Amino acid sequence: MTNERLVSVKKHFLPMLNTFPFPHMLIILFIFVFPLVSVNYYYDTSTAGTSSSSANVVALLIWKASLESKSQLVLSSWKNTSTSPCHWDFIHCDSLGRVTEMNMPNNSIRGIFRHLDFSSFCYLRKINLSNNSLYGILPANIFNLSKLSYLDLGYNDFSGMIPPEIGFLKNLEYLLLDHTRFSGFLPQELGMLESLLVLIMQATNLTGTIPASIGNLSSLSILSLDYNNFSGHIPQEIGMLRSLKGLFLSRNTLIGSIPTSFGNLTNLESLYLHTNSLSGPIPWEIWSLTHLMDVDLGINHLAGQIPNSIGNFSQLFSLILSKNSLTGEIPASIGDSGNLLFLSLCGNRLSGSIPSSIGNLTKLNTLYLCENGFYGPIPPSFGNLKSLADMRLFSNKLNGSLPVELENITNCKMFHLADNNLTGHLPNNVCLGGFLTEISVQNNRFTGGIPRSLKNCSKLSRVRLDNNKLSGKISDAFGRYPNLDYIDLSHNELYGKLSSQWGLCSKITCLKMSNNNLFGSIPFEIGNASYLQLLDLSSNHFRGKIPRSLDSLKLLFELDFSGNELSGGIPSQLGMLSALAKLNLAANHLSGIIPEQIGHLVQLLVLNLSKNMLKGNIPSNFGSLRFLQNMDLSQNMLNGEIPWQVGRLQRLEAMNLSHNKFIGSIPSSFNLCISLSFVDISNNQLIGRLPNNLAFQNASLEELRGNKGLCGHVIGLEPCSSSKITYKRIKVSMILSIFGGVLLLIICLLFAISRKRRNQIEQREQTKDLFSIWSFDGQMTYESIIIATEGFNSKYCIGNGGQGSVFRVELPCRQVVAVKKFHSLHNGELDSLKGFKNETKTLLKIRHRNIVKLYGFCSHARHSFLVYEFLEGGSLSERLRNDKKATELDWIKRVNIVKGVAYALSYMHHECSPPILHRDISSKNVLLDHEDRPHLSDFGTAKHLTPNSSDWTSFAGTFGYVAPELAYTLEINESCDTYSFGVLSLEVILGRHPADIVIAVSSLPSTSEILDILLKDMIDQRPLSPSLVAEELIHITKMAFTCLHPTPQRRPTMLHVSASLAKGKALLNNSFPFVTLRQLIDIELGSSELLV
Repeated sequence: MTNERLVSVKKHFLPMLNTFPFPHMLIILFIFVFPLVSVNYYYDTSTAGTSSSSANVVALLIWKASLESKSQLVLSSWKNTSTSPCHWDFIHCDSLGRVTEMNMPNNSIRGIFRHLDFSSFCYLRKINLSNNSLYGILPANIFNLSKLSYLDLGYNDFSGMIPPEIGFLKNLEYLLLDHTRFSGFLPQELGMLESLLVLIMQATNLTGTIPASIGNLSSLSILSLDYNNFSGHIPQEIGMLRSLKGLFLSRNTLIGSIPTSFGNLTNLESLYLHTNSLSGPIPWEIWSLTHLMDVDLGINHLAGQIPNSIGNFSQLFSLILSKNSLTGEIPASIGDSGNLLFLSLCGNRLSGSIPSSIGNLTKLNTLYLCENGFYGPIPPSFGNLKSLADMRLFSNKLNGSLPVELENITNCKMFHLADNNLTGHLPNNVCLGGFLTEISVQNNRFTGGIPRSLKNCSKLSRVRLDNNKLSGKISDAFGRYPNLDYIDLSHNELYGKLSSQWGLCSKITCLKMSNNNLFGSIPFEIGNASYLQLLDLSSNHFRGKIPRSLDSLKLLFELDFSGNELSGGIPSQLGMLSALAKLNLAANHLSGIIPEQIGHLVQLLVLNLSKNMLKGNIPSNFGSLRFLQNMDLSQNMLNGEIPWQVGRLQRLEAMNLSHNKFIGSIPSSFNLCISLSFVDISNNQLIGRLPNNLAFQNASLEELRGNKGLCGHVIGLEPCSSSKITYKRIKVSMILSIFGGVLLLIICLLFAISRKRRNQIEQREQTKDLFSIWSFDGQMTYESIIIATEGFNSKYCIGNGGQGSVFRVELPCRQVVAVKKFHSLHNGELDSLKGFKNETKTLLKIRHRNIVKLYGFCSHARHSFLVYEFLEGGSLSERLRNDKKATELDWIKRVNIVKGVAYALSYMHHECSPPILHRDISSKNVLLDHEDRPHLSDFGTAKHLTPNSSDWTSFAGTFGYVAPELAYTLEINESCDTYSFGVLSLEVILGRHPADIVIAVSSLPSTSEILDILLKDMIDQRPLSPSLVAEELIHITKMAFTCLHPTPQRRPTMLHVSASLAKGKALLNNSFPFVTLRQLIDIELGSSELLV
């Protein structure tokens, strides 16, 4: 095995290795690698004939000729002038001239492997063709090589199934087929290889269950089946492998409990079962395996408590039990595991106080106790952990002040205590060693100054001190940070002027200092921080003008200077911030007119210029802000008429123009403003009829009062009338008096008929059938819902949509459900009858874990509604808009959200007959449960595709997610959902709607500068670093760009997307910190290639 291969084994089996001291590295290398390089081959003493050598030459030359031309150059020493291949590169022979080894790893040889005829290689003992580009199925006669003891074909592109004939290789000791494209099941015949010492099939795309016959491999030392798609239970028979030292079954979909037979694996040193769906308690037999050094059971559903016997692991250096459902306290005996370097218990339900015995783990390098229910103070014994480089205690219930002993921890790189109830001062020496890169202590009650050592902490990349009571002069606390990416000092009591040095932070993407006592002017140099995406200095005391240098911040996504004392005009240069999505300059002393250049900010989602002294008209080019969702221009001195172009903003949801001097009528173009749900036009000088738009018609009197002559069907407003007081009224009166008797008779008759008809309608309403799919009585449930919501009182409403409103309902049986009530018209008919029938029809046919469950439906003359499972996590859109909740939505959860939606769409497109299109994929229609698992909802616009025909439809969907081809054709297919999924995937990763990126890739190749930004700088900066899933983020982003391809035919199917995500393999070899968005755009990538 080559040195490069050894490095690869180390990389894939021991990802934590680089965090351990050198002596431990030697131990691990000895255990896992030395057996791989000490293979002895025993040679047959029979004589090799000339005919055998000649046949070898012919077979090798034929195979060489079948390879690509560049590969043939690598094999230039293989010439037809030779009668024996023994002197050729990569070929080794014994003393009798018989070929015994083919050793050619890492040579980029590309070609079809089955063209190599092995029938004449009777004495071949070793084949190593790893890390090339060989493809196709395996040659059938390779399984006739009875003397073969070493076979390494890893890191190639082989396909097809692993044939059962592999069981013929009785002398095989080393079998490595990792990182290939094999498919299908692992053959039972593998259990016939009783001499096998090492079996590595990592990332081989295998499915099905793990065969019980593996238990026959009694000599096996290493078993690696991780990063596949194995399902079912772990076979108890694995417990028969008493020689096993390394067991790697991570990243599959295994279920059930961990076999108790694992207690027989008394030589086991590494156990990796993470990222499966294993449940139940961790068997006590596991805790008796005293030779264990490396254990990772994270990201499962394991329950129960950690036993006291954890202290028996004297050799343990890494223990990962994170992301499970473990309960109880950490046993004090854990302090007896004195060699522990890495301890992760994050994301469980552990409680109690943190044991002071952890302070005995003086070698500890990494400590993760985050996202549990620990309470009480941090033990003073933590001061003994002088080797600690990464401490994460965030999201617990810790209280009290930090022990002064923490000042001893001076070499920390990661210091995370956020979301607790801690008080007192932060340790001054936290960066005394100069290694600190991340500190997050937000959402506590810390007081005092910023730690002194932070000022010269040049390696800082992420700082979160927000939502505390920290004080002090900001210019004295901070220095220059060439690596700083994200800093949030909001909601503290800092004071002083903002230093010009912040403009020297060349890598900074987020600068938030809102709600402090900062004053002075905003430094001009801030415009030099060219990578800034979010700049929030709101709620301070800044004065002076807005710097014109901000026009250099081409990547700026959010700008918030609200709640200051800024004066002067709004700089027209702000119109050059082409990526800007949120602009908030409210509550300042700004004057002058609104520059028309603001209308050039075509990516704008939110515009708030309220509470200033602005004059003049609303620029007519505001009609170009096609993504605008919220506009607040209230409490200014704006005048003139409301431009009719504003009424064309079809994504506008909220508009506040109150307390200005607008005149004239409200443009009728607002009739087409279909997303508008809130308006406030009070205290202006507007006249005329209210637009026929729900936002205006449902507005309260408070939101309309204070105008000259508005009229409409709103209580408190005059009804609109077109009658005129003229002499014609006299003629009408005369005519009415002549026919008065006739009219009186008609009125009486109509009254009688109307009363009779009303009684009939009421009778029908009382007796009209309820149609339901509930197993219990529909009438009873209907009445229970009406009573529980007090007749659908708005106080129970938790959301509104275009077709109806959603209510939270607690039934008498204490079950909480979500009820979607569809809007009705005055005549009793359903306004959204089509949507009601469509959603019911769709959800009755489908069942999937990532699609919201329909419990029942009611169709009644008064009310029609659907009843769903209640998902307490709310919508994905709401979570991403809330900073605290978005921080809690960590990267593992976000990756799983993208996967879950992909699985749901794949099911709808490829497993339903006929296929179902959702047509409205957006973050608003993805609901999260209590574990933040995604559930696709709102099927009111879903469509069943008709086989063998063209499907045409009316427009549906949410702006910003709709496929671009629907602008010129209403013919739909699955690729429309695929496009929306691409937008959603980027939104999950960026933490915001990716409008700027979507436009950048709308035509390929793209010259947009935004694509040259590093992916790590574009992702949502609120969660912690995505180091655990960095490769998957690369993969998801790459896949999202493919889904956004301008040509629908070039987009992958959701079946391909879901399969690719399930495999979880990155498509680009660049490491995460250096990948740009442009590198992830490959216009040649077809859907079939997504399965790489």
